This record gives sequence, structure tokens and C-alpha cells, in this order.
Amino acid sequence: MFDAVVLSGGRSSRLGGVAKSSLQVDGRSLLARTCASLGAARRLVVVGASTPDVPAGHEVIREDPPFGGPAAAVSAAVAHLRADPAPWVLLLACDMPDISRALPALVAGAGAGGRSVLAHDGGRDQPLAALYRWADLVAAVDQKEVRNLSMRALLARVTWSPVEVPAGSTNDIDTWSDALQFGAEEPGAGK
Repeated sequence: MFDAVVLSGGRSSRLGGVAKSSLQVDGRSLLARTCASLGAARRLVVVGASTPDVPAGHEVIREDPPFGGPAAAVSAAVAHLRADPAPWVLLLACDMPDISRALPALVAGAGAGGRSVLAHDGGRDQPLAALYRWADLVAAVDQKEVRNLSMRALLARVTWSPVEVPAGSTNDIDTWSDALQFGAEEPGAGK
């Protein structure tokens, strides 16, 4: 059993302020695509600005301070889930259009070893495509001041195992060049 946390905040400065979460791939926003892949989650929490792309019945919270970075977003999610946590938390950034291809490997990897698992794709470990033991996330958040802290620094003490995921499944969109590779467009661009 796991809860899912989707990070959708950020300024999207390399996209000229266009919210990554709103970019459309095959007629659906990146946020909607990510949320749709999480049907197995007990709870789904989106950390970022409220948007119509969050499916009904799911929770939206804001990191503190807004735009405080992914570590601040993780801290907000842990605080939000703390009263009734699942044993595992699937943590995903919303800017990976093909992340659904990586999820079966992450779930299987966590079940096999009992450790937190990070997607390993093309020689890179991806802390924003990972299934964490609840206790690991709590320990990481409780030990650090998280504002503007990198994810790697936040998670430095987490014992995790890499899990090979399908090649390219964690590729993300940070720039318009990245968006072009996925055929991603601004909302309404194809009309």
C-alpha cells in the first residue's frame, strides 16, 4: 500500500513561466497524465498551485514557502500525510511524460527488497521518481531545514536501492527543446 505525492510547483523559468504541469502531450496535461497513472495509490496528494488538472477527490497542498523547491514540497507532503501515512510514498515530479512505464518496476523493486527505491534510467538515479519507505522520508524531513535544499541533500541519509526502469521513462521537460522532443505544447496551442 502506498500514497502518491506529485510535485507540480516551481516557476518554470526555462519555459518562460508556462507551468510545466499544464503542458499538453497527446491532448492531456502533464499533471493529468501523471495523476492518471496513479490509480493504485491509496491517496494522491499534489503539491503545487491548485489547477483543474487535478482529478476530483485528490488533495492539493502548497509547499511552504511557495516556490521553496522540491525539498520544501516533500516536507509539506510529509506534514500533510503524517496523521495517516501509508508504509510507502511514491514521489513523482509531474514533468515526466512517460513515467507510467517506470511505475511497475518501482513497485516491484520496493516489494522485493523492502528498501526505498529510486528509478535508475540511463545511468542516472532519479529521486523524483522513487518509492520511499515512509520512515525514510520522515527521518529526512525531520533532520533538515528544507527551504532551497536540494533533493540529494535532503535524502543523503536514506538507504535506497536503484531500480532499472525502461529507458527514457524518467526523461523530463525542463526547456522548450525538451518539450519539442515529447510533442508537448502550451494549453490551447493546437486549437
